[in-house]
Amino acid sequence: MKLKVFKSLWGMEHWSLEERFARIADAGYAGVESPPPGPEEEKLFRELLERYGLEYSSMAFTGGDHLESLRSQLERAASFSPVLVNVHSAKDDMPYEEQLSFYRQAVEIERSFGIPVVHETHRGRAMYTPWTTERLLNDVSGLRLCADFSHWCVVCESLLEDQAERMAGITARASYVHARVGHAEGPQVNHPAAPEHAEALAAHDAWWRSIARHRRDQGADQLIFVPEFGPPGYLQTLPFTRQPVSDLWEVCLWMKSYLERRWDEWLA
Repeated sequence: MKLKVFKSLWGMEHWSLEERFARIADAGYAGVESPPPGPEEEKLFRELLERYGLEYSSMAFTGGDHLESLRSQLERAASFSPVLVNVHSAKDDMPYEEQLSFYRQAVEIERSFGIPVVHETHRGRAMYTPWTTERLLNDVSGLRLCADFSHWCVVCESLLEDQAERMAGITARASYVHARVGHAEGPQVNHPAAPEHAEALAAHDAWWRSIARHRRDQGADQLIFVPEFGPPGYLQTLPFTRQPVSDLWEVCLWMKSYLERRWDEWLA
């Protein structure tokens, strides 16, 4: 099974679209992740994907009529031939039966498009905790995840030490990974290489290793990781100046290198 590392366009807005693609390709990423571009950038976006030989994973964010929102966004995403679509889906305050109805119908909609679809474990969404996610996975057999467990560290205010049994089952249903390191008090450490964050990095490493081994055993030919560290707001800043305490581009590159170094050992 092959590791592929994609780069999120989030946090790169200060570069032109062409500069973003050039930097991503030069850094050795296999693809980009973002919502579909707006009409004014669509032609250039398609040209840049082809010019730089980058694959594309799309994003969708459901709201309002969540099913109709999902359907229309998948239709838009499909026009770009993405390798998959990662969805922020449903809401944390929806009654469970409403969530269950949504995901059962969502799986059928996804099949009609013929594109792999994953649902992200994200704060504010239906899958905002390990236990809510486990319940949905038990009740909806075709549901697959984008694992971003940094969100759960915040919600549970821990490194999920008491969720080991749940995590073992949940990692078996993940097909895509947002490799951002969270900690008990926030969704993003200031730099994953810093020794003070070794425990948090080790916890995420164990979850990612479990996902990789499950995907290998499930017969997958590749697994995509996205070092989805965010810009200031997610990235910590100094008071008064809002100067970021680390360089976002370098942080993501460090995580890309870390994943590549760990890959063979994870699958051994």
